[in-house]
Amino acid sequence: MKTVACSRRQPPGGALIITLWIAFGIVTLGLYFAHSMGLELRAADNRVAGVAAEQAIEGASRYVANLLTNPEKPGQLPELQTYQREAVAVGDATFWFIGRDERQQTPVTPFFSLTDEGSKINLNTAPVEVLELLPRMTSALAAAIVDWRDSDSQVTQGGAEDETYGRLNPPYKCKNAKFESIEELRWVYGMSLEILYGEDLNRNGVLDPNENDGEASAPSDNKDGRLDAGLLNYVTVYSRQVNTNLDGSSRINVTQLGGQGGGPGGGQGGGASRQLRTFLMNTLQFSQSKAQEVVNGMAPGGRPPASILEAYYNVRNSLSQDQFAMIETNLTMTANALTEGLVNVNTASEVVLTCIPGIGTAHASEIVAYRQSHTSSLKTVAWVTDVLKDRASIAQAGPYLTGQSYQFTADIAAVGQHGRGYRRVEYVFDTSDPGDPTPRLIHREDLSALGWALGKDARQSLIVSRGTR
Repeated sequence: MKTVACSRRQPPGGALIITLWIAFGIVTLGLYFAHSMGLELRAADNRVAGVAAEQAIEGASRYVANLLTNPEKPGQLPELQTYQREAVAVGDATFWFIGRDERQQTPVTPFFSLTDEGSKINLNTAPVEVLELLPRMTSALAAAIVDWRDSDSQVTQGGAEDETYGRLNPPYKCKNAKFESIEELRWVYGMSLEILYGEDLNRNGVLDPNENDGEASAPSDNKDGRLDAGLLNYVTVYSRQVNTNLDGSSRINVTQLGGQGGGPGGGQGGGASRQLRTFLMNTLQFSQSKAQEVVNGMAPGGRPPASILEAYYNVRNSLSQDQFAMIETNLTMTANALTEGLVNVNTASEVVLTCIPGIGTAHASEIVAYRQSHTSSLKTVAWVTDVLKDRASIAQAGPYLTGQSYQFTADIAAVGQHGRGYRRVEYVFDTSDPGDPTPRLIHREDLSALGWALGKDARQSLIVSRGTR
């Protein structure tokens, strides 16, 4: 009998499993590539948003240059209501001008504006006794700042020259030349990031949550609900005025008034007196005798004033502040081509005013209060005589003060479409050349790495607007 072998059929389950694994692999690859393309699309969208933000910042800088080319009040910070400064749309992008509002004791929301560099203490001209009064400053650090900027190797008491810097690791030399930027302070012996930036790590003038949480996150702060700003808020290297008029002629040096009263052979003092007398006759339509009376009054007994403010103080009873405003920009107190480091009393903060001799803590708050209640009167430095009423204070404060500013900062932050691509760039413009109305860009610094500086309200508004699109 033959044995018949029964053939067994292969069960189909194995092929199905293999098919499923292949399908799973294909789907996984598809999902992977889809996810990669999604990420690439998002990255491309972010890059486009970043480019849009950068272009918005460039456009904003040109907008500022145009504002400063055609100012309503030359030598003054543009009035807030005369320009757009917050959430300004440029196509799909938006920009802001990050400013400072000294009226806020505890700023918790950003203030948007241009910034007046003339409202600050100039590192290249301020003496030790002025620098010492700045927040977080020490006598040794103030002396080291003076040593860094001066041209000699003589050590100011408590200061630092090459010998001190040579002991550092790595060693370097004292510059012995003027500061070119505020950040250069980081090289000065005794300076620290805490002194320079204070609690305002992102340099926006606002008490952000991470700046009021103690040691929980950078920067180190005392968690007292107040923003303790660093030196950066109160110092500059840019403030200066050119001592020429629009027609190229030299301004009248009030410190050379007196002499022989402007008569023939009056020498240097007589020349300035004749120049001022003629200017008063042409500008204010004074008679020759009236003009001579004012000139003589500015230099009583032949003693010339030490400042423009003192010149007005001497004739305040015969020359109104409005009249003085018409001639002030044609006056100077130096024979040099430039006057550097004067503080604009119309815009300086109370902290800065406290550092000025003759003002100090005794009068700084009075000056700020007067400004806030007499906003229409701030046409000239002359109004300071309504607050500083004694000659000694005027004599001390006058050489430090001015009523004009010619350097302005635009700290511009921007985002592209959908609130992405955050960028921030700081520009400083110089408008001091009377012969050229076009502002000159003298400083540009990318601050994007400092992080978000527009506060939570701006972020929330961007999220809301993104959701409505």
